Amino acid sequence: MAADSAPSLVRLIIGPAEFLAERAVADVVATAAAMDPDHDRTEVNGAELAPGALIELTSPSLFSQARAVVIRQLPELDDKMHDELVSYAESPSPDVVLGLVHPGSTKGKKLVDRLRKLSSVEEIRCDEPKPWELTRFVTAETRRHGGSIESDAAEFLLAAVGHDLRALSAATHQLVSDFAPQRITIDIVRRYYAGRSEVRSFDIANAAIEGRVADAMEQLRWALTHRVASVLVTSAFASGLRSLARLQSAPHGLRDNDLAREIGVPAFRLKNLRSQLRSWSAGGLARAIEAVAAADVSVKGGAGDPDHALERMVLTVAYSRNRR
Repeated sequence: MAADSAPSLVRLIIGPAEFLAERAVADVVATAAAMDPDHDRTEVNGAELAPGALIELTSPSLFSQARAVVIRQLPELDDKMHDELVSYAESPSPDVVLGLVHPGSTKGKKLVDRLRKLSSVEEIRCDEPKPWELTRFVTAETRRHGGSIESDAAEFLLAAVGHDLRALSAATHQLVSDFAPQRITIDIVRRYYAGRSEVRSFDIANAAIEGRVADAMEQLRWALTHRVASVLVTSAFASGLRSLARLQSAPHGLRDNDLAREIGVPAFRLKNLRSQLRSWSAGGLARAIEAVAAADVSVKGGAGDPDHALERMVLTVAYSRNRR
């Protein structure tokens, strides 16, 4: 949108990057709040909407002048609702900001294509950045928070914090809050994050658990070159695999918050853990956990070459996926 244009009242928020999608949803709510501080907010899943429900959701509220309406899981919307939604999006209510959240899958593509053709609909892409795009993401996040960062500082921050978008955004916000309007340099980032080697250790563990052998080995060599303590690496592997084992044995039917407490992880990690667990059997997990325990003994003095022990652990964990 142009800087002087009115904010879009219908926004198609599409893509698998959960952090970016949640921020786009927050922007929907913020736009409604700017229209009326006492705005009304409604969130529903697409599967919950029956024909005619959209009219009720977008009708004027008795208690506020503006409304924020978020429809999540757009692919689950009943086909009978498609015409109704497209018709509304063509001529949206001036007092309603509508966010349509789609994970970017092929399901519901016909509806997405129809919405994309409307000039009244703003498409907001929420794609996971490619590895080589992450430095640019750090730079953009710093600018979004009102600061600026040197390119080598952005690369160092990425190496120290890891690839999680939420963590990177939080890190840039913290740096800008403490140092703006000063430009963020590598010395500033090193002062804050050089000691966070444990974060990089979790990147190695996640890569191995997800079977990305080349990534895991590359990051392990980075860690060894930068003298990351071996026990931090084995600890990260043990933590990741224990979480998977607890998820595998957790009672069925628990709500996400209860399940997170049962496993001992933040609720936002459940999505990634579930994705990882699809490739693991109970036998594979047991084999991987044994390999981590053996490596832990080795790096604490039980073997002459701890680096080799870590490499063997990474390979054993990665190749234990999809095995009985």
